[in-house]
Amino acid sequence: MTKILFVCHGNICRSPMAEFVMKKLVKDNGLEREFEIASAATSREELGNPVYPPARRKLAEHGISCSGKTARQMTRADYDYYDHIVIMDGNNAHNILYIIGDDPDRKVHLLMEYAGERRDVADPWYTGDFEATWQDVNKGCKALLRAVSNQ
Repeated sequence: MTKILFVCHGNICRSPMAEFVMKKLVKDNGLEREFEIASAATSREELGNPVYPPARRKLAEHGISCSGKTARQMTRADYDYYDHIVIMDGNNAHNILYIIGDDPDRKVHLLMEYAGERRDVADPWYTGDFEATWQDVNKGCKALLRAVSNQ
């Protein structure tokens, strides 16, 4: 089983969007038994809060529910448990090091790296542009699924 953890700052916009997009892609490809997918935050700011309403609406536009998801913080145990720690931006990498100490197994990667782009996923928290985030997350998750399915 391949275990993937998506991580962003607060776990209310980008990382839950990626979690639920990836879950849908996995389901649509009949691979549900082969993957475990979750998301978490690097900060404690939003712990226990549901997915941000505009992010929920953007997922719903594409037939994806994120009902019941609440923000949680990544732990050191998550590093040991998950095969892939997929981050939304470079700041997440810096913050994760405070949590895990080091990345000796090279598990931490930017989502957009899987799509051949070394850049951050568009952050809707500052721009309000959830469509740009949707496009990045969808592109990145499709590329990630291809990459891990070919391992």
